[in-house]
Amino acid sequence: MAGSTHTVTNQAPPLVGHDVFTADRALTAAVERHLAPELREEAVAELSGLGRSCGSVQTQEWGAQANENPPALRTHDRYGHRVDEVDFHPAWHRLLGKGVSAGLTAAWTRPGGHVLRAAGFVMWTQVEAGNGCPLSMTHAAVPALRADPELAAEWEPRLTSRVYDRELRPAHLKAGALFGMGMTEKQGGSDVRAGTTAARPLAEDGTYELTGHKWFCSAPMSDGFLVLAQAPDGLACFLVPRVLADGTRNVFLIQRLKDKLGNRSNASAEVEFAGTWARRVGEEGRGVRTVIGMVAATRLDCVLGSAGLMRQAVAQAVHHCAYREAFGGKLVDRPLMRNVLADLAIESEAATTLGLRLAAAYDAAEGGDERERALLRLAVPAAKYWVTKRCAPVAVEAAECLGGNGYVEESGMPRLVRESPLNSIWEGAGNVQALDVLRALGREPAALDAYLTEVGAARGADHRLDAAIRDLLTELADLGAAEGRARRLAERLALVLQGALLVRYAPPEVADAFCAARLGGDGGAAFGTLPPTLDLASVVERARPVA
Repeated sequence: MAGSTHTVTNQAPPLVGHDVFTADRALTAAVERHLAPELREEAVAELSGLGRSCGSVQTQEWGAQANENPPALRTHDRYGHRVDEVDFHPAWHRLLGKGVSAGLTAAWTRPGGHVLRAAGFVMWTQVEAGNGCPLSMTHAAVPALRADPELAAEWEPRLTSRVYDRELRPAHLKAGALFGMGMTEKQGGSDVRAGTTAARPLAEDGTYELTGHKWFCSAPMSDGFLVLAQAPDGLACFLVPRVLADGTRNVFLIQRLKDKLGNRSNASAEVEFAGTWARRVGEEGRGVRTVIGMVAATRLDCVLGSAGLMRQAVAQAVHHCAYREAFGGKLVDRPLMRNVLADLAIESEAATTLGLRLAAAYDAAEGGDERERALLRLAVPAAKYWVTKRCAPVAVEAAECLGGNGYVEESGMPRLVRESPLNSIWEGAGNVQALDVLRALGREPAALDAYLTEVGAARGADHRLDAAIRDLLTELADLGAAEGRARRLAERLALVLQGALLVRYAPPEVADAFCAARLGGDGGAAFGTLPPTLDLASVVERARPVA
C-alpha cells in the first residue's frame, strides 16, 4: 500500500483517447479550405478516423516501442551466407502498415490527394516520425519514375497501393512496395554531382551494372531505390530493385546502420554496390533533373513533418498547463506562461497553414495549373528552410513548459526534441535550400510572379504585412552578390508568405499576434515575448487539444 507521500496530485492526465484531427483547429480549417466541397465530407470522415487512431493508447505505445527498440543489421545468416537484412521491432511494422493503409503513399491517385495526404502526414508524424521516411520516399518516387513511362506504369500502382508487404521478394509478386533512395556519398555530401558511383551499360537496353557506395541510404529494406551514378554520358538516375525478377537478391551490401541523434526507429545505412543490377530512369546526363521531382516532394514532407512535430509539442505543452497548478492557479492562466504558449501556438499554426497551402498547390499543379507549379518552385525551398529551422526551438521551449517532467523520457518530449533538427538537415540542409531559393529567383521569373500574386492577395489587410512586403520587394530588387544574404531572403520570403496566409485565413487574434511579432518587430528573440496587449488567451485556447 502506497504511503501518503506517494499520493499523486496536480499532474496532467495523459493526452490520449482523442481525435488528433478534429482537435487541431488549424489543420481542420486548412483541409476544408483547400478541398472541393464535394470531397469534404468523405475526407473529414477519413481523416477523423486516422486522427482517432493517432490519439489512441495503442498507437502511441507502438511509437514508443519502435523508438525503444531500434533496427538491427544482420549481414549474414547462421550458415555464413550474406543476407544484408535489417530487423525491426513488430511495432515498426504495425506503424508502417497503418501509414500505408491510411493512404500516406497514395496522394497521386485521387482528387485532392495531396491535401488529404498532407493532413494525414502531419498527424502521423505526431505518433512516430521515423516511419515517415519510407512513406515519404515512396510517395515522392512517383514523379521521378514518370520520366520513364514504362517504369512508371510498372511501379506506380505498387507504390500507391494501400497494402504493406514486408517480405523481400520480387516486386511483381507483391501487392504493394516501398521505395528508398541513395544520393549522397562520403566525398560529396549535398554536392551529388561529385558522386563517384559508376554505371556500366549492360547488353539489355537501359540496364546497367553499378559499382560504388552511398553514404546515406534511407530505409534500406525497401523494395526499390532511386540512386544517382555516373554513366558514360554523365550523371544519371537509376532504379535499383532489392530483389531481382528471378527471385535472387540484388547486390546490395549494407555496411552499417547510422547511430543517429533522433529518428532512431528508422534505419539509415551505408551501402555498397558491386555489380549491382539497375535500370536507368530518364536520360544519361540528366540525373539531377530526373530526380528533382522526388526531391521537391520530400522537401515538402520535411515541412509537413516539422509542422506535425511542432503541433504535437505545442499540444502537449498546452494540455499540461491546462491541468497543472502553480502560484495560485492553472499555469495556462498565468500571464507569462500564456505568452509562451501563445507564441508557440502561432508558430505551429503558421507552419501547418503554409504546409497545407503548398500541398494544395501540388493538387492544382497536377491538374495543369502552371501558376501553382511556379509557386512551388520558390515557396517549397523557402518553406523547407524556415519551417524546419523553427522546429527545434519550438520543441525545446514546449518541453520546458512541462518543467522537469518534460526532460523525462516517459513524457515523450525528449523524443520530439531529438527529432526536431532532422528535417532541417534531410533533403538539403539550410544553405542548400537558401541557394535553391536564389536559383529560382534568378532563373524562373514565373516563380516570383506567382509568389507575389499569392502574398498580394492579402495586401491592405494588415499594415505590418504591407510594410514587410515593401521591404521584401526592396531586397529582391538587387540580387547582385546575393549569396551572402541568401538565408535572409529565404527567411523573409517564408515569413511574408506565412503572414499573408494567416491574415487571409486565420482568426484575427492569431494573425495579429503573428504579424506583430514576426513581421512588425514587436517580439523578442525568445518565445514568450509577444506584446501583452494581444488576445493571447484566445490564441492558446485555439491550440488546446480536446482530449
